[in-house]
Amino acid sequence: MVSVHQTDVLIVGGGPVGMALALDLRSRGVSHTVIEASDGTVSHPKVSNIGPRSMEFFRRWGVADRIRAAGWPRDHTLDSVWVTRVGAHEVYRLSVGTSLTRRPFAHTPEPDEICPQHWLAPLLADEVGRHPAGPLRLNCRLDTFRQDDDGVTATVIDRTTGAVGAIEARYLVACDGASSPIRKACGIDAPARHPTQVFRNILFRAPELGDRLGANKALFYFLLLSDSLRFPMRAMDGRELFRLSVRVDGGREASQPAPALLRRALAVDTPVEVLSDHPWHLTHRVAEDFRCGRVFLAGDAAHTLSPSGGFGMNTGIAGAADLGWKLAAELAGWAGPLLLDTYRTERRPVAEEAVEEANRNLVRTMSRTLPDGLHEDSPAGERARAAMAGQLARSGISREFNAPMIHMGYRYTSPVIVPDHCPPPADESAEHPNSKPGSRAPHAWLKPGLSTLDLFGDGFRLLCFAGPDGAPGQLRHDGYERAFADRHMPFGITVCHDTEIAAVYRRPFVLVRPDGHVAWRGQELPADPGRLADTVRGAR
Repeated sequence: MVSVHQTDVLIVGGGPVGMALALDLRSRGVSHTVIEASDGTVSHPKVSNIGPRSMEFFRRWGVADRIRAAGWPRDHTLDSVWVTRVGAHEVYRLSVGTSLTRRPFAHTPEPDEICPQHWLAPLLADEVGRHPAGPLRLNCRLDTFRQDDDGVTATVIDRTTGAVGAIEARYLVACDGASSPIRKACGIDAPARHPTQVFRNILFRAPELGDRLGANKALFYFLLLSDSLRFPMRAMDGRELFRLSVRVDGGREASQPAPALLRRALAVDTPVEVLSDHPWHLTHRVAEDFRCGRVFLAGDAAHTLSPSGGFGMNTGIAGAADLGWKLAAELAGWAGPLLLDTYRTERRPVAEEAVEEANRNLVRTMSRTLPDGLHEDSPAGERARAAMAGQLARSGISREFNAPMIHMGYRYTSPVIVPDHCPPPADESAEHPNSKPGSRAPHAWLKPGLSTLDLFGDGFRLLCFAGPDGAPGQLRHDGYERAFADRHMPFGITVCHDTEIAAVYRRPFVLVRPDGHVAWRGQELPADPGRLADTVRGAR
């Protein structure tokens, strides 16, 4: 007899995006199950940088402090350097400082953090909870699934025992990777937007390398060696673990054994132990749809992109946050018929822009000319390196490491966002945090340790900065509370007396969604609160 398990949301894939969705659903009281075909062990970590918007979500889910404490040394430099070889000539340095000394972030309470996947995966698994105490089922593989008007039925196989079971869910979310069998079963194409590149990632241990480099230590070491060795070697744990990226299509050099490539990349004599040598395909794809009935695509199943810039996982986590509250609304019965479709409407353009920006970063590195004499210990070599430094400084390389508009500056446009009726003032630049409808609501400190972002998450939040007489607004609050309550929509009101925060938000009244994005703003509250509530829940 096949065992049957029932849940509201089945998440297929226990990577960072699947786990982020599980955390969001948990915060909203939605029953969910995560199945992951592997045992959860990450022997070859792929990701490391958790962007500021992802950290803001992890803050709301109660995990940010654990990520900060995962192990990255706070005194390790975050600089990026361009070098002839690691430990040889340093051509250019993009100085950042350390986690302790870098410039404070004005626009977020949660700066980006470094947490490689072999640290992040067990941390998130502990937080979500492993079966049977928690919803995460490791060594559990999806075999088949079918959907109808009422839900999705999945056949799953326990890879440890071979037992076959069934999971009945209202919705299924595919977080099953770039090759996503679920996406293919749904007949959704994800055409390549740029040529596929083939790389090798060589993970190695070099416990003495940091000491040998001394003040020349960095987070990223961009090599200026050849078409194969012009990509970053990066510090993974800030101590002894490093990863070198090699372009396989870059020439015969790329076919050399890993120890030979490391000897070529490193100019210092230091003990090295190769841990793994992993070939992979760099693709730029965005699925043509993010939804098929009761099945949704998230993470790499929906979009894959170059790691240049660190946008991939972070784009997926933001997508999970967009989808989570909408699934919760549908399951709670207060979502309108348009709401779930806005997941693809809102997230697909964001994914497209992330793909293009990542590709621009990749092309910048791949098209860089390496001048003759760059490696020479001579006056001619010094001149070549100085010219190269100037070229790097002018090429916009900082965009790869500082891209707030990709991480959190995008704006949603969809039927559940109420656009401004009047054009915004000229000084409200799109390049800075703003309260324009569809934007992430700005961060400001209400008091030490409490950000405006900490107000958002449980439901809709109406911020009131001033009424018609300039006093903190109380205009028709009761009508709004009744309108949202009648529709069973979670809702709260915050009156803020801080004029500096009011100046950041630009309008006396701002309505923020459960995911922290602005749904509406205005000089005064609309006379019909029910109409506004229906619009932002997708019922109009």
